[in-house]
Amino acid sequence: MKIVSDSPLKHRLSVEKHDRDNAGLTYVYPVVSRRAGGVSVGINLNPNNACNWRCIYCQVPDLERGAAPHIDLLQLEDELRWMLQQIVRGDFMQSSVPEEARRLNDIAFSGNGEPTTCKQFSQSVEIVGRVLEDFGLVGKIKLVLITNGSQLGRPEVLSALENMRQLNGEVWFKFDRAPDGRFNPVNQVVLSSTQVARRMASAAARCSTWLQTCMFARNGEPPSDEEIVAWLDFVKARLDEGVALKGVLLYGLARRPMLPEGAGLSALPAEWMEAFKARIEGLGLEVRLSL
Repeated sequence: MKIVSDSPLKHRLSVEKHDRDNAGLTYVYPVVSRRAGGVSVGINLNPNNACNWRCIYCQVPDLERGAAPHIDLLQLEDELRWMLQQIVRGDFMQSSVPEEARRLNDIAFSGNGEPTTCKQFSQSVEIVGRVLEDFGLVGKIKLVLITNGSQLGRPEVLSALENMRQLNGEVWFKFDRAPDGRFNPVNQVVLSSTQVARRMASAAARCSTWLQTCMFARNGEPPSDEEIVAWLDFVKARLDEGVALKGVLLYGLARRPMLPEGAGLSALPAEWMEAFKARIEGLGLEVRLSL
């Protein structure tokens, strides 16, 4: 494994920079996360820049349709141990992190594509659990899965979520727009209400689950009220069915989209985001807003 021993980062961390290769590693990268409110250690199981979705606000350069490649699990573990050594026992926080963000919040399966398309996802969760145990971090920080939910019909993925629950885990379930059975212009996938409802319920039944929702203007126009009502109605229906959602992580654009489809996107005014937050709270859910 190639480690940069004298300086672990190419540049200091900030909300604006989420480079996956900042630490010179293949699978592990640190970021300052708006939604986490501190340092998040990312695990990138998609170093091939492949994802089965193509969200128009995506910030992955040269994104391709596809699944995660075969992962070198020994290298993944070595990189994670090295990164935590820098953060927990070294001077990483003082040398590389803004003062207001100097807290380790979580380890997050995120990266350059959908992490659960990795055939070794379950084994990767086991590795993270072992490393957390060795560093005395179980129960002290979160283990987060940022997912579009597309693989939650696979038994091994569901089993991994149950394992995550024992490790203070959270699922951040991507839910940008309500499914209607037609082509989704935001995530560029075909989704049915039945599919998404089943996957959302499966996640919430096995691990603490938050919805993760990105809102933005397109060609200067905010989402229509029809889109917003459809989103609210879908979530309310899940709550009425007893799906135990923890809340909603509502966020806007902080960095420039990298796909051609994202050329006309821009951040929404704070007033619009606050008004939508209030409508979600009207469903009885906690909302964490990141502008």
